[in-house]
Amino acid sequence: MKKLVEIDENEGMEKLLGEKVTLICCRYFYTGKLIGVNDSDALLEDPSIVYDTGAWDKKDYSDVQKLPGNLYVLKSAIESYGVLK
Repeated sequence: MKKLVEIDENEGMEKLLGEKVTLICCRYFYTGKLIGVNDSDALLEDPSIVYDTGAWDKKDYSDVQKLPGNLYVLKSAIESYGVLK
């Protein structure tokens, strides 16, 4: 079946620029304002590392620790991402 779809070239990570996102990576979760994206990296402003998410329906993470400065995260390590909390 063929369907008519709207094409949005600003899809994926670029669409979330300026948003507070959570990057779920192969070892850790990171959260912060997504301020940059290129072919290899995502750049977070005011980043934190999430050690315990707690219940997903809660407003904040249970254990989140601020990191100094901005943080570059390798896109190859990101398994999923989005505006979660």
